[in-house]
Amino acid sequence: MSLVERVVEARAQDPRSIARALASRPRGSMPPADQKLMIIACDHPARGALTAGRDEMAMADREELLGRCIEALSRPGVHGFLGTADMVEDLALLGALDGKLVYGSMNRGGLLGASFEMDDRFTGYDARGITDSGLDGGKMLMRINYSDPATVATIEACARAVDELGDAQRMAMVEPFVSVWESGRIANDLTPDSVIRSIAIAAGLGRTSAWTWLKLPAVAEMERVMAATTLPSLILGGEVKKDSDQTLALWQEALAIPTVRGLVVGRSLLFPPSADVAAAVDEAVGLL
Repeated sequence: MSLVERVVEARAQDPRSIARALASRPRGSMPPADQKLMIIACDHPARGALTAGRDEMAMADREELLGRCIEALSRPGVHGFLGTADMVEDLALLGALDGKLVYGSMNRGGLLGASFEMDDRFTGYDARGITDSGLDGGKMLMRINYSDPATVATIEACARAVDELGDAQRMAMVEPFVSVWESGRIANDLTPDSVIRSIAIAAGLGRTSAWTWLKLPAVAEMERVMAATTLPSLILGGEVKKDSDQTLALWQEALAIPTVRGLVVGRSLLFPPSADVAAAVDEAVGLL
């Protein structure tokens, strides 16, 4: 029986099995202070973003996507998973999240390429869903576009999510960018000064920052960038690039900074240029 057949059988015949799988799975735990986190991410499909590398529909086949996630999660040194409820529940039914930290993706309403992309509403997990499902925290994307008034609603929603996750004593993983409209599409400004500004705004969200972590790109001048905050931070993977050595070098440079506590990587490891998921994950884990 295929992975999809197993999941569909459970969903169709016994929907309550999802809650049972989430409640009964062995929970993950934070590694010791001298170790870095490795989190596999897969929440792009819920935003209509299915591209990896040059393949615009790379993430469209759920059987293949689940298989790649399961392979990545099975590798030594991988601590957890980040995804929307559909992916989390599929993987929980398949036993792939046993012993892992799990983070729920919260706002996916800013669909890729849409005229309303900056209006990034919370259409995924909320804090209650994260708590009820026994997850370890929630991740939110906060793109800051100074020329688009939809930005402020997203910032407000993120601040509310930080409050609610703090009340539940769950990690609030904030992914901030300064963004601009370019030829009808959103582009993130990855210059060091813009990343620093995004960090400053994200760190000030909510009535407490005790449970807030940041999810940040690896950019130039990372030591100066990371000097902007005391919040624990995770480095994101970004787009799949041909030059994996350059990407690994950027990650390695960032991981040497004490504020950086690990990696959260999706497409770069699930759809690596080499097509070898296990080898790509092992190489990234080796940086930790």
